[in-house]
Amino acid sequence: MSETVQQQVIFSGIQPSGMLTVGHIAGALRNWVALQYDYQCYFCVVDLHALTVRQVPANLRRWTLDCAAMYLAAGIDPAQATIFIQSHVAAHAELAWVLSTFTGFGEASRMTQFKEKSEQHSHNVNVGLFAYPILMAADILLYQTNLVPVGDDQKQHLELTRDLAQRFNNTYSPTFTIPEPYIPKYGARLMSLQDPRKKMSKSDPNQNATIFLADDNDAIRRKIQRAVTDSGNTIAYDPEHRPGISNLIEIYHLATGDPIEAIVERFRTASYTAFKAAVADALVAYVEPVRTRFLQLRADEAFLAELLIGGAERAARVAHRTLRKVYRKVGLWSPKD
Repeated sequence: MSETVQQQVIFSGIQPSGMLTVGHIAGALRNWVALQYDYQCYFCVVDLHALTVRQVPANLRRWTLDCAAMYLAAGIDPAQATIFIQSHVAAHAELAWVLSTFTGFGEASRMTQFKEKSEQHSHNVNVGLFAYPILMAADILLYQTNLVPVGDDQKQHLELTRDLAQRFNNTYSPTFTIPEPYIPKYGARLMSLQDPRKKMSKSDPNQNATIFLADDNDAIRRKIQRAVTDSGNTIAYDPEHRPGISNLIEIYHLATGDPIEAIVERFRTASYTAFKAAVADALVAYVEPVRTRFLQLRADEAFLAELLIGGAERAARVAHRTLRKVYRKVGLWSPKD
């Protein structure tokens, strides 16, 4: 009799701090959809992370369900993957406290994202923002995660996660799986349509900079037509020197699946106006079925609640097993020991 091969584990999550964008499809959701059939996947709505920025409570609650519905609309199958809300599994916050006692102040203060967010939100530089990567480490390590789909902006946080896991394992005994990053070659990071040297963001104050997955067709076309390009007049892929047109090529690649090289060759002699029209047509065709499915799912809050409660129960069983091992190893007493 052959041995059963245990699936490797993937964990990932998105903050519910606004409506999701095509950048989330490029950097996360389309990869999740592909990965869910070959791995044991935990896809989380990381609402505790969203609290590092002051939120309007009603908006946070709405965006949390929006995020979960968009996971499903993008193709995440709850029969294949566990979908849940971070705050519904208390082990995330509990393990984060233990890991904070293994984290040096210096290494936490070196996190680039903390420095950037501190500048963006100088009126609210809180301890939670400083400890954000430690909570992220807890998210990942609770599920004995093998692979973490991350963008370039999160690689430093994953390195801290790996360091903390190794430090704990070396101090006690092997407890945590050391996670590895999963970074796709193309489309991992779509850029702002108005400033193509910075990441497309759902919180960008310039609404023309971001294409939201709930945008209607007219809004998508309008934003693509207004997108910043470059001083050149040819369709060429060069993210460093020609970020504007390269970003539009990435968007076309996302929408069609066509290779970058083939796109460049096809539109080599096209004008910027013609290429933008083609990008808009492709993106409308790609987003429209996702948006339609999202609106159907979002209208059924009872279904979403049932799904998320069940997902949290499954996640909590796995997370609690890891947390009990950690508590026992650090010396916290339990009557069950």
